[in-house]
Amino acid sequence: MHIRIEQIKEEGQELALEFEEPPAVFPVLSEMISREECNILSPIKTTLRAIRIDDMIAVKGHINTRVRLSCGRCLKEYETPLHSRFDLTYVHRIPGSREDEDQDEVEISAAQTGLIYFEGDDINLQDGIQEQVILALPVKALCNSHCKGLCPSCGADLNAGECGCNRRPADNRFAVLKNLKLDDK
Repeated sequence: MHIRIEQIKEEGQELALEFEEPPAVFPVLSEMISREECNILSPIKTTLRAIRIDDMIAVKGHINTRVRLSCGRCLKEYETPLHSRFDLTYVHRIPGSREDEDQDEVEISAAQTGLIYFEGDDINLQDGIQEQVILALPVKALCNSHCKGLCPSCGADLNAGECGCNRRPADNRFAVLKNLKLDDK
């Protein structure tokens, strides 16, 4: 999962790469799996194109894998494909020279500009790909959009059918305020 800068020496030259790596190669993903936050079922397939633009290397690509997650409503495990497209920009330094800056200008970091620093003649894509997998995970995992979840009283799975519990809304002492009308002055 490396790009050697010598592979794309000329500006505008494009390099196409494909990787297929097990989740164990990525430290943060391995930690998530060990904490049982998710389970990555297949190798992470990465297809990308890198192009040199001046001192920067622009990387566009996509990742594909399958994950097993626990539904946030009914707690059942389910499998789903995980796809994500990404654009990353690697740079030896921030473009522009320090001599051009005015005294009143504020220095910004590479992270604020969306650039990723690299050193030497080799770009390690491991952290960038790992980050894209994490960003592709759903914020709230749902087995399906119509999942009814669990009964708050008895814990029965409401997707299997009604449990018979009386699930009326909790005492809402502020309900009388919904009809309150105030004069606008």
